[in-house]
Amino acid sequence: MKPQYFVAILFATSLYWMYLLYAPFLLGITIAALLAISTANIQNFFEKIFKSKFIAALGSSFLLAVLFFVPLGYFLATLTIKLNRLDPQVFVNMELMIRAFIETPPEYLLFLKPYALDMMKDINISNIATNALSLTGQIGAFSAGYLKNAFLVIIFYFFAQYNGSFVVELLKRVVQMSVDETTTLIKELTSVMSVVFYSIIVNAMLQGVLFGIAISSMGYNGLLFGVMYGFASLIPVVGGALMWLPFMLYEFSAGNNSGAIFIAVYSVVVISVIADTFVKPLIIKEINKRLLKEDDARMNELVIFFSIIAGLATFGFWGMILGPAITSFFLTILKLFEARTKECAT
Repeated sequence: MKPQYFVAILFATSLYWMYLLYAPFLLGITIAALLAISTANIQNFFEKIFKSKFIAALGSSFLLAVLFFVPLGYFLATLTIKLNRLDPQVFVNMELMIRAFIETPPEYLLFLKPYALDMMKDINISNIATNALSLTGQIGAFSAGYLKNAFLVIIFYFFAQYNGSFVVELLKRVVQMSVDETTTLIKELTSVMSVVFYSIIVNAMLQGVLFGIAISSMGYNGLLFGVMYGFASLIPVVGGALMWLPFMLYEFSAGNNSGAIFIAVYSVVVISVIADTFVKPLIIKEINKRLLKEDDARMNELVIFFSIIAGLATFGFWGMILGPAITSFFLTILKLFEARTKECAT
């Protein structure tokens, strides 16, 4: 057997066992690596200030935890407490309100009355209340699992920032690509992921602030529900409705019809239509323009926008990072393939 074949077999074997060893952590490692790529400019900024890669990596990790994980941790912990204190009478009032609306609907909705009555026959309000209260245990378990995963992502993120340059140089030597091709691949992936990361943060904060202001004017906890709406906005199509629809139903059940109509119209028109549909692509475009130089290859903001949506739909919460990364990697490989094809033709 030739030595190179033996080395190849050893490498494949070791790769297989490495996969078995780190399989439970692969998603966390991937997300941490992509986040490190997205925030490479922050790491470089901290290194210039502190003159230490270790302290810079600590600062970047702390900033990530504060901006990204602390708000969601606060939301999950507060939501668990609120649900534990929830009065079952709320569900009774909501049922009475819905039944009264079905019994005497507006004239333009009379044709739906028979179907609505049939649906209400199958609804048992006591079961709904019981399920809602049992949901607190599930949310508590999810909160604990999320905090564990978030902690691991931050740890991996720290090591990715601290050892990132060494790993990149190692990959450049190992991968069978030219230095220019490897540099192009890393540069384009870094550029796109930076745009995606900052766009997600700015857009979620914008929608969260808009909803928080509206809901605080109605006497609710604007900080809590603003954070909740910010993260819910990451869910395609139905994200915003998961927040404003329960508020609308609750306000109707409490007899505050004007408040219910206000929160529904405000959320749909101001947040969903104006902020999410029209302002979000503009945010991506502006960040794209500010982060990348004129000579950098920029990915179209609509491509980034739809890659985020596709990632969320396919991979869930972390898809907002994975979707653009996969799309950017694919498009960059196409460019490299096109360049090699032209070289071979000449």
